[in-house]
Amino acid sequence: GVGLGGVALFTRTPSTLVLRDVPVGLDESLDTLTPFVPPLVPDPDLLLFETKVSSSPDIPNAEVLLHADCNEQEVTCEISRYTPRGLQESSDPAYFMVFLSVEGLDFSMSLILQTLSVEKHQPALIQKKLSLPLSSSGTLQTKGIFLVFSNKKSVLAPLRGDILLNCGFKQEEVPLGADVGVEWRLQHRGKGHKVLEMKKNLDDTKGTVLHGERKGSSMDAAQLASQGNVSMSLTQLKVADEGTYICTVSVGRFHAQQVIQLHIYQPPQVSLSDEKLKTSQTLSCHSRKYYPLDAQMQWFYLSPSDSKEQLFPDQGSLSSHRQHGDGTYSLSSYLTVVNHPVLDSPVDVIIVVESPQLDSYWFVLGFLIITVLFFYQVIK
Repeated sequence: GVGLGGVALFTRTPSTLVLRDVPVGLDESLDTLTPFVPPLVPDPDLLLFETKVSSSPDIPNAEVLLHADCNEQEVTCEISRYTPRGLQESSDPAYFMVFLSVEGLDFSMSLILQTLSVEKHQPALIQKKLSLPLSSSGTLQTKGIFLVFSNKKSVLAPLRGDILLNCGFKQEEVPLGADVGVEWRLQHRGKGHKVLEMKKNLDDTKGTVLHGERKGSSMDAAQLASQGNVSMSLTQLKVADEGTYICTVSVGRFHAQQVIQLHIYQPPQVSLSDEKLKTSQTLSCHSRKYYPLDAQMQWFYLSPSDSKEQLFPDQGSLSSHRQHGDGTYSLSSYLTVVNHPVLDSPVDVIIVVESPQLDSYWFVLGFLIITVLFFYQVIK
């Protein structure tokens, strides 16, 4: 990516990420897995990133990657150049940010890779696009040094309920006396704001600084220090809490993010005006205090002939949506029917209202003028 006038321009190139030594369950045989074999002839045009999971921070639930393709689950993998704070982009070693997730599974992570030194070749193999030295097999040898992960990419929570938004981090080596900074932000409909921020010294030499802009938001400083758990709790959820939450963790020169979608729901309170009709009558059905806005109201009736529920041919009229102070909505549906014991089904009556002809406008206008003049003479 290259910045141009404040706008980032990006190019995309196919690449491959090879994770070695991924843990395998005790009940699974290695014979069921196909190992990655690099090309027999190294190709400096290919982008092959190789890292050993065993020598990197533990990747939670990494075993789901072993069979994702076989289970027809789409794996999203994006790799981009990363520059730690205080270093130049051309520094040695080089760094890369990896975003990895699996469709349909609660697996998402952002991993920072650092290149490793490789044995010198004669002539040296150089990756053409990145200008970095390759191993004898034509791969970029790397190791994971910093990881931010979440086991929930999307959560659904009830209005006025509580929720825990999961986020955690792992680092290969945490410097002594290092400060960990955690920031939770909410983005919704083009607007964003900070929800909660924590700064924690892992040696407790400086204590903990916690600043929350949303009442009822909290993090556990003890779990941050012992487990790298930076999950955020929210109580008494409101409609305004819905949106995209961004968990950003910073340790030393490194920082990475995870994104979690929070959806708020509230079931409707449904009531019917009357359950029995004797004569012509308007039925009203009210759906109150629901969220989100999407709602559909249909009328059904029980046919006396076959005792089966059927969709009513006339779906009546709908009121406009009414929004309440807490962000929930209400909607009403009205149905007027004429029924009689000798009728097999309700009778619909339709009236067509046509626009008046042009001549009728002049007639009405003349009548109004004469009427006004008459009353003027009487009052005078």
